[in-house]
Amino acid sequence: MGKNAQGRVALMSIRPEFSDAILSGEKVVEFRKRPVADDVSHVLIYATMPVGSLVGWFAVRGQKTMSPKELWSTFRAVGGISKCRFFEYYDQREQGTGILVDSAARFPRPVPLSELGTSLRPPQSFQYLTAAQSDTFFEMVRTQPSDELESELYPLARVG
Repeated sequence: MGKNAQGRVALMSIRPEFSDAILSGEKVVEFRKRPVADDVSHVLIYATMPVGSLVGWFAVRGQKTMSPKELWSTFRAVGGISKCRFFEYYDQREQGTGILVDSAARFPRPVPLSELGTSLRPPQSFQYLTAAQSDTFFEMVRTQPSDELESELYPLARVG
């Protein structure tokens, strides 16, 4: 969908090493066992423990669902994961999805999940934000002074 369109927002639990790689621009595809809805325009990144906070977000450029072998062949250079770890993740799976990162930004400091609502818990994989939670997210992004961002919103390498 791209960084300017405001579609649905997915809250995604991502291990800290992978969230850092996405936010630094090193990793431009997030691998998942199932796709997100086609109308997802943004992914809000919850870095799992030991961070345990919202650390940034990325705009979704699209997603590709295919066999793990095809995913690896297509995205191995920009996936930010070792071949061994990749195939362990997709063990016994016939399909996987690569979510393509259009642009990404890091919050200046980790944000507690409670800022989006008291009933929100870290998802096992991902969950969709409610309309009110999405509004809060987009307000956080709009009011974030760009000089406070650790790394500016940046376009990432085009893949796929």
